[in-house]
Amino acid sequence: MSAHSPRWWSGWPRWSVRRSSWSARTSAWFVLAVVLAAALAIGASRPNASSTAAQRAAAIDSDLRCPSCEGISVADSSAPAAVAIRRAVAARVSEGQSTAQIESFLEGRYGLGILLRPPASGLSAAVWVVPLAAVTVGVLGLVFFFWRRRRVDPVPVTVEDRVLVEDAMTSARAQAGSRAQAGSRPQEIP
Repeated sequence: MSAHSPRWWSGWPRWSVRRSSWSARTSAWFVLAVVLAAALAIGASRPNASSTAAQRAAAIDSDLRCPSCEGISVADSSAPAAVAIRRAVAARVSEGQSTAQIESFLEGRYGLGILLRPPASGLSAAVWVVPLAAVTVGVLGLVFFFWRRRRVDPVPVTVEDRVLVEDAMTSARAQAGSRAQAGSRPQEIP
């Protein structure tokens, strides 16, 4: 070890010593992520049982596309077709029909284009699966990249390496000083 490098720097950080704490931290974060994902999935899958008929009808209206408007939900449109659909939805909700029954009735009457969100089955399931898979692959790729980057052990710097660098710096300073004394300008790189 040379006189210029502090003692704590030589070989620091020692990955072999810190690896066990790193894997414990990683596993703790992984468990936390799994628990959070499970809680979100359970919370998103449960219907809100305490909603009123008007709230349920409004939620269904916001998932339906106005047949006479381009890309606007039935809830946001004031077109006569949207008003008629809102009345039909409210009547069917008050009759006690489920959301799936109401959507299938409207699909039969107006076609699959009535739904603002595509059904998550068949070929249209790719609309839901592909972005999720792409994000997962991207995150795993970044994790793998940084994991491989951290695994590389630092190359120890020897005294000979430090002497070689010091000699190169000394000769570069000497060349810069001789150019300055000779009055020549440094060459410009195009």
